[in-house]
Amino acid sequence: MADYSYKNFYEVLQENAKKFGKKTILFEEDRKITHKELKHYVDSLARYLELIGIRKGDHVALLLTNSKEFIISLLAISKLGAVTIPINTFLKKQEIEYILQNSDSKVLITQTKFSKEVSDVFQTSDIEKIIWVDDYPNLDEKNLSFEEGLSIEDYEHLKPQADLDDTFVIIYTSGTTGKPKGVMLSYRNIFSNILNIKKLGNITEKDRFIAYLPMFHTFTLTVSVLLPLYTASPIVIIKSIMPFSNIIKQTLLKRVTIFIGVPEVFSALSKAKFPWYFMWFHRIRYFISGGAPLSKTTLERMRQKFRRTPLLEGYGLSECSPVVAVNRPEKQKDLSVGPPLPDYQVKIVDSDLMELPPGEIGEVIVKGDCVMKGYYKNPYATEEVIVNGWLLTGDLGYLDEEGYLYIVDRLKDLIISKGINIYPREIEEILNAHPDIEESAVVGKKDEHHGEIPVAFVKLVENVEKFDEKKIRAYLKENLANYKIPKHIYVLEDFPRNATGKILKRVLRERLNRGEFD
Repeated sequence: MADYSYKNFYEVLQENAKKFGKKTILFEEDRKITHKELKHYVDSLARYLELIGIRKGDHVALLLTNSKEFIISLLAISKLGAVTIPINTFLKKQEIEYILQNSDSKVLITQTKFSKEVSDVFQTSDIEKIIWVDDYPNLDEKNLSFEEGLSIEDYEHLKPQADLDDTFVIIYTSGTTGKPKGVMLSYRNIFSNILNIKKLGNITEKDRFIAYLPMFHTFTLTVSVLLPLYTASPIVIIKSIMPFSNIIKQTLLKRVTIFIGVPEVFSALSKAKFPWYFMWFHRIRYFISGGAPLSKTTLERMRQKFRRTPLLEGYGLSECSPVVAVNRPEKQKDLSVGPPLPDYQVKIVDSDLMELPPGEIGEVIVKGDCVMKGYYKNPYATEEVIVNGWLLTGDLGYLDEEGYLYIVDRLKDLIISKGINIYPREIEEILNAHPDIEESAVVGKKDEHHGEIPVAFVKLVENVEKFDEKKIRAYLKENLANYKIPKHIYVLEDFPRNATGKILKRVLRERLNRGEFD
């Protein structure tokens, strides 16, 4: 079991400021922030939050793009023992209002680019004050300045309040069914994830991370923000994924060693043309992929292009803080997400929760200190997914003889046609391997004769002008049993996606069943 040296992240910050005071911990554009400076900003903002009434257990929401302000806020809230609610910046006004109201947040820290989205929050939620990180024109007793919060000096009396099993963050899931649910993660949950990942990658203060995926997302938050803060490894903050060329430039200039991404990013990297000096001088030790399944094609392309840098695929979910399994640098298996992290147990079970032998497909369930405390204000939903300490992930997969985990599909994406199980991911792998197809998504459509039928959506490779369905169908016939071949294939210019680029099959399924593609 893990040995927890700290009770909260403020203690980590304190220790690192002592050990590495003058060393840079954050790079943001041309700005560098040392461990000592970061601690000062966090202390000041924590005192400011205390002065406006935030106490242990209160909820503070963050609606911020990637920035030093996001990290400072997260740590300041943590120092008070309050709880951070990071909000997806791609959400619309009503969705943001729902999370603010459901989470019982008292204070919102945001920026002026979201002023329209938060214009009514004083009426629609319990928000008492908004702290603006940039130049908001109408400051008053309810609209406060973040900059002012960083200039406070009298904070010496303020001691860290949080304990190991206190809630650190509430992450709202993307709401694939109904309204999003708030996943309560404790310090123990996150520390357990960090300590397990640190063991495997031998990560030290000499490493450098790049954070360009959204920080509100649990994958980025744990692996690209909190892990490097724990190991005192500098973080290169990138405000936006576009232009992508800037990420490549900063990776080289700032000597990034750990590059975390999602399959869409690695697909783009595998096809991009890099200048010779990038390939010669980059210092990337590991590429790490999560958030969605990697295709075999992307893995092979990346292997050919970056011969000395392994691309390690992992698997996780918000409810597990989030990493559950990851391939090891010394041994990885294609299409596997690797063995579970050292301190976690993973089983494959049938619908009666009876364990299945290696090679048999069933639901993936997880046990360990990574498993969330529960869903905020939703005991019924919590009881549905946590049974005797085991988290039911809703993912279908199998373990091989060596304990490597393979994710086959989402339980709810499974297509049952005439009583036979069809796994969309298997069909997608075949489609994605075709030279004309960039990406695909397969979903089930209701059918009165079969129950459901598989339907495919494809995005063509850039230089392919005409979709030759006959050719694709002949190719599928060679590689798949007849009952697995999609009954319809639709070409899309792009897919609906969530914040980490995962294709939203729910949206495709809804549009399909509404008859939009007929």
